[in-house]
Parts: sequence; C-alpha cells; structure tokens
Amino acid sequence: NITSNNSSVPFATLVAINDPLRTGPEPDSELIGNVQGMSLLAGSNASSTQYIDFEFNTGKFNGSSLSVFSRGEAGLAVVGGRGQFTMATGTALFNPILINATNVIMEFNFTVIHY
Repeated sequence: NITSNNSSVPFATLVAINDPLRTGPEPDSELIGNVQGMSLLAGSNASSTQYIDFEFNTGKFNGSSLSVFSRGEAGLAVVGGRGQFTMATGTALFNPILINATNVIMEFNFTVIHY
C-alpha cells in the first residue's frame, strides 16, 4: 500500500523497450544491433526493476546478445547471453545522456566474463 507518491512516474508503470543499439549517442552513429526489454517502476521513489537484452547484428558479435536483469541502480547485473556471450556474467554501468518527454539516450559500459 502506497499512501503517497512524490514521483512524477505513476506507481506500477510498465515500460516496454525496443530501440536501436548504436556505437554513440548521435542519431547517425553506427547501428550495431537492437535493445529490447521492459522496466517496471514499482516504488514510491520511481525505483525500477529491469530486464534488457542487447542484441548485436553486425561485426565480431553478430548473432550474440547480452542480457541484464536487475534493479534500476547505476549498475545492472549481467545474467547471461547468447552466441559468444553464452553464460556471461558481469555488470553493466549506465549513464543517462539525455532524458526528456520524447527521448531517452543511455550509455552502457559492460564488464563481462564469458566462455
């Protein structure tokens, strides 16, 4: 039971993610894959739980992906992957570059151990 919510985001908001994966924040930077997932905002302080899959469809990691599942803190837990990232573990640190009413641009830095 939430008696007050000072957040600008309503409690229990589910956000679907389906965005391009690029090498940089610029709209014309190289497209290297796709990002899909979901984020559930479930706290009075707009905290979230996220599942996100980063799929690569070009270059050295073509056909591979990295999956994160974690609370929306600065570091997300890498919980697996496909292709070259099978059984991956590690962390994904993110840095918001732009957040406004129509756009979100995030930078992710992965540290990964895989087999």
